[in-house]
Amino acid sequence: MQYFDITGGKKLKGTISVNGSKNAAVALLAASVINQDVTILHNVPQIEEVNRWIEVLTSIGMHVEKSGATLTLTPAKKITPDTIDIQAAERTRSAIMLISALSGQHKKYFIPQAGGCKLGARTIRPHLFALEKYGIVITPQKCGFEIKIDALHPVESNVLYESGDTVTETAIMAAAQIPGKTTIKMATSNYMVQDLCFFLEELGVKINGIGTTTLEVYGKKNFKKKVEYTISEDPIEAMFFLSLAITTKSELTVKRCPIEFLELELLKLEKMGQQYEIIKKYRSYNKRTQLVDIKMIPSKLTALQDKIHALPFPGLNMDNLPFFVPIAMMAKGKTLIHDWVYENRAVYFTELNRLGGQTTLIDSHRVEITGPTKFHGADLTSPPALRPAAIMLVAMLGAKGKSILRDVYSINRGYENLQERLRSIGADITLVEE
Repeated sequence: MQYFDITGGKKLKGTISVNGSKNAAVALLAASVINQDVTILHNVPQIEEVNRWIEVLTSIGMHVEKSGATLTLTPAKKITPDTIDIQAAERTRSAIMLISALSGQHKKYFIPQAGGCKLGARTIRPHLFALEKYGIVITPQKCGFEIKIDALHPVESNVLYESGDTVTETAIMAAAQIPGKTTIKMATSNYMVQDLCFFLEELGVKINGIGTTTLEVYGKKNFKKKVEYTISEDPIEAMFFLSLAITTKSELTVKRCPIEFLELELLKLEKMGQQYEIIKKYRSYNKRTQLVDIKMIPSKLTALQDKIHALPFPGLNMDNLPFFVPIAMMAKGKTLIHDWVYENRAVYFTELNRLGGQTTLIDSHRVEITGPTKFHGADLTSPPALRPAAIMLVAMLGAKGKSILRDVYSINRGYENLQERLRSIGADITLVEE
């Protein structure tokens, strides 16, 4: 068990860079199973979620070599799903993508029930509905899913039951392994979906419509190609640092921000009165993602008259929505935040009241926040959900005095070496082993 010991209320300064995307990394780790040759991934975040995936892939027969932010994945002669590390798979919800990743090589296998963040009822029906159209029969069991496949076939129009990121990736990975043209509709065009498409293109899969909600995937039977790919930067980590700069009233430059996936968030902040400068524009190492450096300038904020809510891309990112909670607490007036996606996540937002916030829970999806807030220190335990835990940390760094944030595994799932990176910009934070 680890906890953060924090003395907050300090102005931060300098620059901090955004790392590779967590959600893109796990999608590409799943997709690496498709390839029967060596896959080399660069800019892989060194986080607990990736560690669990390494354990899962190793357990089914892949050899994984780690060198800093680079992973080299070499498949065994035969992947063995029956030897999967159940405990590791159960600790990451994204393990569900193995259902489609394995579909081109196996006729019968079992995938454990996935875990990850505890955010209420997160149905897997959209995955079942998307995959059954290809001929994949999924039978839910008490502890996981039994998969049987007689014959795979392309789908003329695979309309997704839910426009979700993971289900889109699931549908794409299966279609990529089926010769012929499959059209996927109601797909999301979010950053991790685009990274998956870029990676599959490197493997020789033709995909039309990348960045839109309709994808044409021209699948193939065999994948045996040494491939090297650099993962794009994480817009959610970028938003963490933008929120942190606002909450601590700091002049901070956040480098390597994937601007295409932050434009609406920045517009909302601009309309609240937040000042910032785009000081540099350039491409990511994969040559596909547009990056910028953003200089945040301390500003007085006013609450938006309209509610703040998430939508599939190009709407405000669902994982970025929680970061507007501490931001709204710095703004004068009342802000309504509607977290319609998850039944229980908004409940966690009220934990910031213990740091001095004024948050009223209207129902399981909506909170009303009254600002501005003068945060004070507190001793809290991280919830079993990554983004709510992260905003607790943001608020504590903005709160004068001493705070303790306990059980920070959920934060370590998504953020690499966070305490040292925060210390580099002036934060007083220590990671302590209990």
